[in-house]
Amino acid sequence: MTIHELYQQRAKDFSLQASQLRSKYDRYSWVRLGVFLLGVGLVALLFTLHWAIGTVAAAIFLGGFYRLMQWHLALQTSANHAERLAAINDLEIRALAHEFKGFPDGARFLRQDHPYALDLDLFGPHSMFQACCRATTAIGQERLAQYLLEPAEMKAIANRQRAISELKPLLNWRQEFQARGLETTDDPAHLDVLRAWLNDPDLVRGNRFLTIASQLAPWYFFACFAIWLAYVPWPIFVVMLTPIFLILKKTNEQVAKIHLRTAYAEASLAAYGRLMKVVENQHFEAGFLQELQSKLISQDKSASSAVGQLSYIIRQLNMRFNFFAIFLNIGSLWDLRYVLSLEKWRAAHRQHLPSWFEALQEMEALCSLAALWYNNPIWLLPTLATSSALDASGLGHPLIHPSKRRTNDFFIYHRGFIKLVTGSNMAGKSTFLRTVGLNIVLAQAGSAVCAGSLHVPPMQVYTSMRTQDDLSESTSSFYAELKRLKVIIEAVKNAGQQQLPVFFLLDEILKGTNSVDRHTGSAALIRQLIRLEGGGIIATHDLELGRMEAESNGRVENLCMEVEIRDGQLFFDYKIKPGVSKSFNATLLMRQMGMRYEGMEV
Repeated sequence: MTIHELYQQRAKDFSLQASQLRSKYDRYSWVRLGVFLLGVGLVALLFTLHWAIGTVAAAIFLGGFYRLMQWHLALQTSANHAERLAAINDLEIRALAHEFKGFPDGARFLRQDHPYALDLDLFGPHSMFQACCRATTAIGQERLAQYLLEPAEMKAIANRQRAISELKPLLNWRQEFQARGLETTDDPAHLDVLRAWLNDPDLVRGNRFLTIASQLAPWYFFACFAIWLAYVPWPIFVVMLTPIFLILKKTNEQVAKIHLRTAYAEASLAAYGRLMKVVENQHFEAGFLQELQSKLISQDKSASSAVGQLSYIIRQLNMRFNFFAIFLNIGSLWDLRYVLSLEKWRAAHRQHLPSWFEALQEMEALCSLAALWYNNPIWLLPTLATSSALDASGLGHPLIHPSKRRTNDFFIYHRGFIKLVTGSNMAGKSTFLRTVGLNIVLAQAGSAVCAGSLHVPPMQVYTSMRTQDDLSESTSSFYAELKRLKVIIEAVKNAGQQQLPVFFLLDEILKGTNSVDRHTGSAALIRQLIRLEGGGIIATHDLELGRMEAESNGRVENLCMEVEIRDGQLFFDYKIKPGVSKSFNATLLMRQMGMRYEGMEV
């Protein structure tokens, strides 16, 4: 069975399961209604016989009916879960066709000043992030973005590779984990506020008077209530409650601040707890996965239980949103009781919550890379070592469908060597640069890569391919490109000073000036980069730059991507070849688009 057929079968099975559960839920809705009406009638009848018998019957009925409601709602929850699993497999079917709409695109993580994110299509529609992201929480997506934006150390890469090798075949577990996460609607801003709350001072826990008052308040209220029932005038009853009113007035503002810190994280925490439980219950072999799991279950209380408890406490404090909360506060100092519970929870778990979040987000990022590899089984894990060269065979662009993808072999020493790629319009030079850059990024994220083999030394990728003007700074596209090139030159200068070697990908440098300036400036830039021991690929239409190979003492090598014209039609093979390009296609393209001028020839 192919992967496509497997996803189709799973989508069909889960859809059928969801439909059956929905039907069962609907049938038992009538049963529940009937049980309720019958139970109420029976309890009323028993009350007519004797109040004690009626009271016992009412208690038994309410307990039993509550259990029936729980079971009935569980059917609905299971149906929702099956529908989410069916939807996940439908999305994977589309992902196999390179239709990634439906997955997060990570656009919020794109930074224009990042060394390579914009040029390599890391974020946005049909991006690398969207192709691999199976993280459902905001923190998991943030971690995956960090994987793609920051080259990892070799030890971390090795850990991630072993982890995704184990997670890759665990399709049932990964999709269960993902489906549980789809119940989440979290907001990073709410979690940031919650993290800040971890360092706030106590209000109740450190105050002996408020602690005792919150514990004795219900007993005090019932005592006052009992006295009122003994025919004490109600104004006296109100006066007797004055201490409670004074405490509420004194603490209201501080309680409101605490509530603001925690209120909106309640639903996120409940979902996080369910996700953590899925991780806690799975057996792992890879050391990194075991390490992440141990963060969740090494304490006396599991992370899922503790986070669920925190969610419950916040939910009770959220009663402040209800108008009737005033009666709960008068009767029991409800807010202070649950603020005390919050502070006790914080004292017990303050140090653990950040590591629990970290384990969860790391697991989601790893599952994303595992899913990417599962959907592309011919990809492989690259080799990373402290060598001096990047060596690849069968290197392809990860975001191009396999039926249209063309692969190339490529080798370059990454210090002081430049590959100069020439070629006509649409020959594939820019795509080739992105192919190399994107696979390096994947390799340094710990992912499998789109290649037959890939050996990558530690390096920091820099690109200059899509520089644009900036109206807010009155900056032209040419000046923006110069600023970008200056950043790259500075990075190359600083390489070796506790920084990774720079590997640059430059496309049509200095294209915003005249041909003479462009050639002179480009040649000077290439010489400077070689002197600074920079390495990388430069794509250009300037065929004259090809002469630099002869004067570079082996530091510049010419490569080209050619196009053939057959019977007036263009044919591209998108293959890298040695030498300088000899093909031209601009005039043919202009003629095909209806643009002609006297003397135009092909």
